[in-house]
Amino acid sequence: MYNTDLPTRAELPSTGKLLRSTGIAALVAVALLLTTVLPAEYGIDPTGIGRSLGLTQMGDIKVSLAAEATAAETPPARIIEPTPAPAEAHAHDHGHDHASAAPSAAPIAAVSPLESTSPEVLPARQNTVTVKLKPGEAAEVKLTMRKDASVTYEWSTAGGPVNYDTHGDPVRAPKGFYHGYGKGRNETGNAGTLQAAFDGKHGWYWRNRSGAEVTVTLKTSGDYDSIERVL
Repeated sequence: MYNTDLPTRAELPSTGKLLRSTGIAALVAVALLLTTVLPAEYGIDPTGIGRSLGLTQMGDIKVSLAAEATAAETPPARIIEPTPAPAEAHAHDHGHDHASAAPSAAPIAAVSPLESTSPEVLPARQNTVTVKLKPGEAAEVKLTMRKDASVTYEWSTAGGPVNYDTHGDPVRAPKGFYHGYGKGRNETGNAGTLQAAFDGKHGWYWRNRSGAEVTVTLKTSGDYDSIERVL
């Protein structure tokens, strides 16, 4: 059996040493929070160290994905149903109309579909949407589409580049679901054809990471039931 000698009072750390050790530990924790945790988890980089280490980019992606998941779980905004355009307007510009997005999460007024002179041809819908993004602000515009429906699109920015993510959400999507059509960073535009992989909402998420206001203009044409700004 071994006997352990108890430390003497002189060997015990003083109150001053304990307070000093506690203070040092608190400073280290704060430093880690500012340089590592905030950039990596939330994209917040007050010191600039996180960006140099590549942690801020990781936080940006996490914040974007969290915003997308929240938008998918949020009830869709109220949609203003399209109203037929006057005959004179169709004769003049073939039914083109424009709808501007409000700066908040307000619904986008859908324009009237193109009139068809042949009963065999389904009408196509066209919209032009403009979204203004302040520095750090994000927006998301979605189309309600049926599986295999196709839409041609083109979006461009004025004032600077944006980060974007084109993706879709099925009806009653399971938690954590993600289906992407393409994404990019510091882009000033993109165009192509989006074909719905399933019934649901499909569209674009933009975030302005520049230091100036950016205007995004989206043009869509094709087979979709409605368009709305959900973020």
